Parts: sequence; structure tokens; C-alpha cells
Amino acid sequence: MSVLTSEAVVLRTWPLRESDLIVSFFTRDYGRLKGVAKAALKSRKRFGGALEPMTMARAWFAERPRQELVRLDQLEIVRSPLSAPVDQVRLAVLSFFAELIDEALPEHDPQETVFRLIVSVLEQTNPAQTSAAQSIANTEVSAEIGKPWMALSYFSLWMTRLMGLLPDVSRCTACGEPLRPTEISFSSYSDGLFCAVHRGSNSNMLSADSWQLAQRMLRAPVSAFAAEPWPRRRAQDLRRFAVQSLERHLERKLRTAEALNRLGG
Repeated sequence: MSVLTSEAVVLRTWPLRESDLIVSFFTRDYGRLKGVAKAALKSRKRFGGALEPMTMARAWFAERPRQELVRLDQLEIVRSPLSAPVDQVRLAVLSFFAELIDEALPEHDPQETVFRLIVSVLEQTNPAQTSAAQSIANTEVSAEIGKPWMALSYFSLWMTRLMGLLPDVSRCTACGEPLRPTEISFSSYSDGLFCAVHRGSNSNMLSADSWQLAQRMLRAPVSAFAAEPWPRRRAQDLRRFAVQSLERHLERKLRTAEALNRLGG
């Protein structure tokens, strides 16, 4: 039984017995896995603080014959979410990342694009990444810019696309005609965006700013948006559109999305 190694993101942990844990983690090379970390609560040398959700680490593990769970031997921290202050909003966003990856991706299915996405948004979720923008004169906007609303918006939108739930956002899903910025809507029952003619009775409107932002986000890396002001309400409707699509596909409500709603996100 050979030991494998890969870059990984820790998603969740569950107690197993005494000091053992079951760990769900997403690897670059082998996809999402679950493993048993023996004596994880006692061994600081092998695991230390690497078991916190959304910790980037180098993982060493072994697949066991006829066993669903791998044997997780060691995690070596590459980047920890605890390296910067964790406020309530940042914690909720990190938890959302972890829950969506854990629920949406099948086990043992490498998805390099999703792994690169999560690495890039984690870099932008760190408040240190936005320090240059803190010089904005507007006090309210400046206070919000350190919060990870931008990373949340980008991640939600791109996960919707990578899961095949996002038709062309420049055209009406029903008729294929180009959308007009002031008449765009979305529904909790259907994928895509709709023109005024095909707007349903239970639809929500998507603002022109959010629509244009979505088109930009689908063409540019997340770092391209780091210096822009991101008050809490910016792209709020775009996040709602993405989350509704994701929850419809998963056929369940995301617990962390509800927490973010309570925080106004």
C-alpha cells in the first residue's frame, strides 16, 4: 500500500473514536476524498492546526483495499485561514466554500479547474490581499472592502458555470435574444437569465451592474477585481442567482448560504 501525496484543501472533519477524526479533503490530483486521521486530536506533529476548514495543505495518504476511507497520515500547512483575523463574515464565506465543494463534487474525481478556482478565491479572501484598497476615502466602502464579498461572488458564479448550470448570460435562455440591461430577471425554478417577455411571475430582477459584472467575471481572473470597492450590497442579487442555481442542482438548501443571508450577503 503506497503512500500518495497531493496539494489539498481541508473541507470538514467528524469525530470517529477517542482522538481519531474523519476528514473530508479536496486534492488537486485525486479529487475529493474522505480519510481516517488516527490520533489527529493528539498528534500536533502530523496535523497541528491543519485540520481547520479551508486550510491549504500538502497531504500524505494511502488508499486501502476494499475500504471507502483512505488512511490520512499527515497534513503540512501551506496556507491557513487562521493566519489573518477571522470575523463573522469571513468565517461564513470560508464555510460556504467548504460546504459547496463537499456537497457538489463526487469523490475520487480530479477537477483541476475547480481546485485552481478555490486556491485563487482563498488568496483574495485574506484581508491582507485588499490592504491597498483600504485607502479609499469613503469610510463605509473602506470598511467593507476587507470583507470577502468579491471572492464569494466570483466563486459562486464560477461554480455555477463549472457545474454546467449557467447558459450564456448575454442572451435570454428562453428565446436566445440579446438581453437588455434594465430588463433582466432570473427564477428559482430555471437556469439562466430571461428577458422582459419571458419573465416569470415569481422572477427576481438582476441589476444592470450585476449583469455586466457577471460578464466581466467570466472573462477575467479573480485578482482583476481585488482593487475595486466591494460594499456588502454589491452583486448581492448575482450571488442570490448563483446560489439558487446551485441549490436547485443539489436539491437541498446550503446551510452556509442561509448564514450568509442573515449577515446580509
